[in-house]
Amino acid sequence: MGRTGSASATAGPTLAVVAREAGVSVPTASKVVNGREDVAPETRRRVTEALDRLGYVRRPRFDAAKASGLVDLVVHSLDTSWSGAVLHGVEAAAHDVGLEVVVSAGLNRTRSGRPERGWLDKLIARGSSGVLFNLAELTDSQYAWLDQHRIPYVLIDPVLEPPPGVVSVGAANWHGGVTATEHLLSLGHERIAVIAGHQRKMCSSARVAGYRSALAAAGLRHTPEYIHHAGFDESVARLRMLELLDLPEPPTAVFVCSDHMALGVYEALTERGLSVPGDISVVGFDDLPESRWLTPSLTTVRQPLSEMAATALRLLVRMMDGERPESTRTELSTRLVERASTGRVGGG
Repeated sequence: MGRTGSASATAGPTLAVVAREAGVSVPTASKVVNGREDVAPETRRRVTEALDRLGYVRRPRFDAAKASGLVDLVVHSLDTSWSGAVLHGVEAAAHDVGLEVVVSAGLNRTRSGRPERGWLDKLIARGSSGVLFNLAELTDSQYAWLDQHRIPYVLIDPVLEPPPGVVSVGAANWHGGVTATEHLLSLGHERIAVIAGHQRKMCSSARVAGYRSALAAAGLRHTPEYIHHAGFDESVARLRMLELLDLPEPPTAVFVCSDHMALGVYEALTERGLSVPGDISVVGFDDLPESRWLTPSLTTVRQPLSEMAATALRLLVRMMDGERPESTRTELSTRLVERASTGRVGGG
């Protein structure tokens, strides 16, 4: 097989052989295998290449032939309607193929929102056949740990651009941003602001890019003062809306990049005695239940959360069977849901 060292082909190379091949100590090689963060990138690269070259896999590893009927779903929290929609989609799809789902949240995350390293060891211990990560922000070492143990996994709406080869499912966020902005343009609005989520988050930057593209297609330049980020936080969105209203030329419409943030926008407008859509039109994003509960009900871009989750589960099942999807990125379409929060400029 071309392996170096004294380990036999049947037993596989020892960690000492891997360490020697990579030119590091055994403890350092062990840190890489176990997903520890305190390893220099160049050292991690050398060890990872040695692991791959020598065919080292820490035991126990995922074995498709012995896989359980259990998959893990890691969500960012359990107290949001977003997570509820994702869980509904995963559970329905898992039921169809006879799988059970273990849901992890909160205690399995660090303050940064990243799954703890100890959680990965628990994954092996309970014999899960695969993992779905929703809104997770995995580190390079955690990606390496999953790959080294050959555990199939799929990302649902990843926070950042995944590494090459990582399978993910999301929504057509750019198109959704275009659709929301075009709707406001069709009502005669030109002073259109956007309240986005995190600047570095994939979905947020794509929605803002769609907003800018729609304005450009209409022959309008985007106004930097009209672009604000609120980190998907309702209270911050309220403050950003108040800042927009204090501009010399405040917007007549605002595209809010999540329904949750739209709650804060409505609060700000109520504080200023402004009406929706009489004084300002509002478009959200997600089509969560909250969008129908608002008064007036929120025009929003529907993101098919349950369908995204179900699609991810079906992709995971294929990967558990040894297949590789033709494309690593699957995007489901978004669509505008018109309600009562948008109207013609100056006319309600």
